[in-house]
Amino acid sequence: METVKRFITMHFEKVLIIIILIAAFIGTYLIEEKSIVLNFYYLPVLTAGYFLGRRMGVLTAIFSILVVVISTLFFPEAFFRSRDVFYTLGQLFSWGGFLILVSVAVGTLYEQNERRLQDLKNAYIGVLEILSKYLESTDRYTKGHSVRVSEVAMEIAIAMELPRAEVENVRVAGLLHDIGKIEVSGDILRKAAELSSEERELMDEHTVKGAYLLTSVGSVLKEVVPMVVSHHKYFMSGTEDAGNGTKNIPLGARIIAVADAFDAMTTDRPYRKGMPPWQALEEIVKNTGRQFDPEVVEASKRVIRAKLENA
Repeated sequence: METVKRFITMHFEKVLIIIILIAAFIGTYLIEEKSIVLNFYYLPVLTAGYFLGRRMGVLTAIFSILVVVISTLFFPEAFFRSRDVFYTLGQLFSWGGFLILVSVAVGTLYEQNERRLQDLKNAYIGVLEILSKYLESTDRYTKGHSVRVSEVAMEIAIAMELPRAEVENVRVAGLLHDIGKIEVSGDILRKAAELSSEERELMDEHTVKGAYLLTSVGSVLKEVVPMVVSHHKYFMSGTEDAGNGTKNIPLGARIIAVADAFDAMTTDRPYRKGMPPWQALEEIVKNTGRQFDPEVVEASKRVIRAKLENA
């Protein structure tokens, strides 16, 4: 059930288009006035162009035209009954032409809007990345941490065969997951000993502060915010039933949690030496099912082992 729900969520637009196409196809046989039926096909074409771009819009238009053409070949009496053949053919050709023009127009507008949005998103990410690197440059122990977490998290997301857009969101969230530390005292960040409970509380607040900071740039990074705010949450807390911990923790946050822990364990800190990668992986596996998502850990094992083999 969870797999079906995730599939529908990930491919909602395509599922919606298929449902509308099926409804239009059924209407082709049930409704006698074919000019009304033909107008139904504008709905899946507009939906495809608006949500999926010009290519999918045109493909949906062509598919709709083929459905109608095949229907006229198999059931000519339904289309040509008591009508002039040339008039009906002219109506079908003009309808098909307008259908393709609509798909191109709506799809082009969608792609132009997406490009502008992506440019804006890249600008915001660039500024925040500079801030993140500036933060890390003050502490040689965490220098490059966000970049490494971002790369490992992206590789885990690819290993889990997530859609390209989701992989990109995971990469960006990994890059910005510690952005909230900008508001944490530099003395705490660079402290050479274990943190006190009060200092640990202040440090843990960086996830919420980071989410507020990212929210301030508007809806451009809205997919990234839940990952940043949840990347330190345990997969399953002691008071929850098995699996319930995933309900409020996005998959991207669970991926970043593993990548973040791996880099933290393998990097030197003022108060300890970094572990060898194989030992850090063992620690992650040991905490599977409670701190870390088992599905994410399985993918991370493949990624980390591949890195060790190629090292």
